[in-house]
Amino acid sequence: MFIGEFQHTIDEKGRIAVPAKFRTRISGGAIITRGLDQCLFIFTNKDWENFAQKLINSPSSEARANSRAFGRLMFSGASDAKLDSQGRILIPDYLRIYAGLDKSAKIIGVYNRMEIWDERTWDKYRERTEGSSDEIAEKMADLGI
Repeated sequence: MFIGEFQHTIDEKGRIAVPAKFRTRISGGAIITRGLDQCLFIFTNKDWENFAQKLINSPSSEARANSRAFGRLMFSGASDAKLDSQGRILIPDYLRIYAGLDKSAKIIGVYNRMEIWDERTWDKYRERTEGSSDEIAEKMADLGI
């Protein structure tokens, strides 16, 4: 499971160090792609397969249309990510542009994936979400979560 928040820098070649506690989970390779809310998602190969299967096996026709659209976004942006000898992965240019990544980034663990955020974007998102956490929790309780 991926959990926690980590501050990292992106070097001039577009590489970022993966937190040491996450490295063993992606030592066999991973997939990096566009995420939601202007971040990037990094999945283990196994979790990527599970995610992809859910997208392509949607039950209703409306959900299938949405799955196709979302799948196109996710699959077209996907790239293999391999750790180098120093525990870094290369973030392709088009993904750095999508996420607005420059130098300072946050890597956060979100259960079955890591997310990479521009530091300022993450701080704004986190502050906004923390400010409405009671309301969010109530809505989730209404869903039985």
